[in-house]
Amino acid sequence: MPVAVAEASAGYDGKMTSQTTTETRVAPVISEHIEITPGVCGGKPRIAGHRITVQNIAIWHERGGLSPDEIVSRHPGITLADVYAALTYYHDHRDEIRAQIQADEEFADRLKASSSSPLQEKLRRQDAPDDSVPPG
Repeated sequence: MPVAVAEASAGYDGKMTSQTTTETRVAPVISEHIEITPGVCGGKPRIAGHRITVQNIAIWHERGGLSPDEIVSRHPGITLADVYAALTYYHDHRDEIRAQIQADEEFADRLKASSSSPLQEKLRRQDAPDDSVPPG
């Protein structure tokens, strides 16, 4: 919000003159709601004091179709201002966060392809055709 500031100064003739200038103060709104801490959530931007990342908010909103109010109702520890700050941060850093989302999805796909659970193995064995020859 611009703030008018009155300044007094001496002119070339030595007489005092006054002048009004406008200075802009910037409130650190985003930094009140979004923080980045190395070693916490992989160093990704997140809602201050929580482990909910800006990436989570963006996915819930864009892919899940949740409104900011719905996100807050599902996560009552965060505020509507937190969600809007996360969405603002996301839109200011969209390419970077979308690249993180893509990298995370690729990592998950590689992990799924390289491992299987004991339950999955048992189900595969049950579904496998029986190639044994019956006695007789």
